[in-house]
Amino acid sequence: MLGLRLDDRGREPDRPLTVLALGAHSDDIEIGCGGTLLRLADWHPQATVWWVVLSGDDDRAGEARRSAADFTAGFASQSIVVKSFRDSFFPYEGAAVKEFFEELKPQVQPDVIFTHRSSDLHQDHRLTCELTWNTFRDHLILEYEIPKFDGDMTPANVFAHLPKEVADRKIELLLDHFATQRDRRWFTEDLFGATLRLRGMEANSPSGLAEAFACRKAVLVS
Repeated sequence: MLGLRLDDRGREPDRPLTVLALGAHSDDIEIGCGGTLLRLADWHPQATVWWVVLSGDDDRAGEARRSAADFTAGFASQSIVVKSFRDSFFPYEGAAVKEFFEELKPQVQPDVIFTHRSSDLHQDHRLTCELTWNTFRDHLILEYEIPKFDGDMTPANVFAHLPKEVADRKIELLLDHFATQRDRRWFTEDLFGATLRLRGMEANSPSGLAEAFACRKAVLVS
């Protein structure tokens, strides 16, 4: 299996990698691509990361900020943004969410963007993906997946191999930071581990563990 590398080609000299991670809810980024972000911090410690959560009120906003701080601790620069759009009502607040994306656009020039899958059946996730593509039209966008009751996980075409210690760290941080979610039947160590194991099998990961993404467009460079 051929690998693609996020390296320094195509960027301005002396400008470190810039990563934008977008999540509809306070634990989405961690579940969907938390392990990949931990790996990127190892590979690119001088990178800048923007971590943007669109829906986080009260306790969940605090959880989001504390979790983001831990997941991004390995990057040289972090910008953590937590908004308070109404959970499950994104399509009905679409104009306000769109305005926020327009405000975000001039603030960050990302080299890679992580966002929700377009095939995700949760309305907030779908709108987040739609506005990502609408706002950032000439970027590498990797769409992550969220396992849930809807049964909407679909084939992936990009994988990030995770060493076992990185996968363990991802799950540890998830379980530590999101106390408000612990009573949910799906928020369990074995479910997160099973998802990584399944994708790791598909990607022939040396550790047997991986996160999976959908990529609509990518450009090959020499």
